[in-house]
Amino acid sequence: MKLCRFLVFACILTSIAVAYVWQQSEVVRLAYVGQAKSTAFQDLLDKNSQLRYSLKQNTSLIHLASKVTDKSDFQMPNNYYLVKLTSPQERAISENNRVSRTLRLVYRLFGVQREAEAKTLNR
Repeated sequence: MKLCRFLVFACILTSIAVAYVWQQSEVVRLAYVGQAKSTAFQDLLDKNSQLRYSLKQNTSLIHLASKVTDKSDFQMPNNYYLVKLTSPQERAISENNRVSRTLRLVYRLFGVQREAEAKTLNR
């Protein structure tokens, strides 16, 4: 009889412990979900305030596009009209590479190269 009572008590205690652990893990999980929702909400509020500021200052893309199209003959260029410009730094780097390649070629053509020499062993 004591063994039966002990097993029932152990099962009840184990069930209560498992339920408590499950409850605590759900609290933590829901806290993470709430924090993620709060972060997303704050991001949306920030974007909303930026958009309202843009509209108030007349710097929205729609407003700028309407200004450009109303006051000028603006046309989007086709692909064959596009020209790629390089920055001065890129030009200097490519020029240095070209000079160094030329110097290496001249040195290889006219430079003194080592020749293999066989050394004899004196015994």
